[in-house]
Amino acid sequence: MAKLKITLAKSTIGSIEKHRTTAKALGLTKTGRSVIQPDNAAIRGMIRTINHLVKVEEVKD
Repeated sequence: MAKLKITLAKSTIGSIEKHRTTAKALGLTKTGRSVIQPDNAAIRGMIRTINHLVKVEEVKD
């Protein structure tokens, strides 16, 4: 199964509460930090919510 590398490209300062909590739930705490998450519908939905704040890349296992 493929995985996704998600990087917080922009700060969550000034964002609405829903966007801040979504970023935190993904494991993104500071600008420039990256996390590896499985590629599934739940993670894709979270990314869609904050797509203006993150960069996403596919990573092979």
